[in-house]
Amino acid sequence: MNKPDQSSLGNQDQKEKNRKLSEAEKKRHERFEANSDALIRQGYRRVDLTVSIRKANAFAVGLLIPLLIIGIAALHFKRGGTGTDYDPLDILWFFVAYALLIPVHELIHGASWAIFAEHHFKDIEFGFMKQYLTPYCTCSVPLEKGPYIFGALMPLIILGIIPMIIGIATGSLLILSIGILMTDAAAGDILIVWKLLWYKSVANHTVFMDHPTQAGGVIFEK
Repeated sequence: MNKPDQSSLGNQDQKEKNRKLSEAEKKRHERFEANSDALIRQGYRRVDLTVSIRKANAFAVGLLIPLLIIGIAALHFKRGGTGTDYDPLDILWFFVAYALLIPVHELIHGASWAIFAEHHFKDIEFGFMKQYLTPYCTCSVPLEKGPYIFGALMPLIILGIIPMIIGIATGSLLILSIGILMTDAAAGDILIVWKLLWYKSVANHTVFMDHPTQAGGVIFEK
C-alpha cells in the first residue's frame, strides 16, 4: 500500500501557517519541533494532518443547515406538531450559554487529553488565535490514536450531542439550540478526527502529536 505524500494531507493555507505567533506560541512551537526532531531521530516518519481554519469554518457553516433541519424537525415531532415557539428571554440565555461554553469546550479537550498525557495537566496548554477569534487547546506530548480521538470528540459529545438529545427529549428549544450550536462549534474537531481516521498507516507503531499553532496535528509512524 502506497503512503500518501504528506504535502497532500496537511493544511495548505500559507496565510495561516505564516501568521504572526505570540511569544507563548513561539515557545510551544519550538518545543514541538524539538519533540518532532527527537522522534524522527528514533526512526519515526512525520506526516502532517493539520486542518485549515478557513476550511473548518466553511465546514461549520455547511454543517449548521442540516443540524437545524434535523433538530427542529425532531422537536416539532416531539411536541406533536404544535410548533417550536420560544420564550424571548431564551435568546439572552442562549448567548450567555454560548459565551460560557466556548472556553468550557477547550477545557474539556484539555481535561480529556490530560488523562493520558505523561504529566497530565502540565502537558496541556491553551491559546487564542486573534486573527480568527478562535481559542484553542493543545497537548504538548505525543498521544496514542485512541486517546487523541477521545479528547478531540469529548466536547462534541458533552456539549453538543447530549444537549441536543436532552432538548428533543424534553421539548426544550433552548437546550436543543445550545446543543446544535455547540455541535457546530466542534466542526473543526470533526474534520481533524475524520482526517486521522482516513489516513491508513501501514507502520508498526504510530503516535499523534497535537500541533501547537495550527488546528490538527502530526502523525509519527515507524
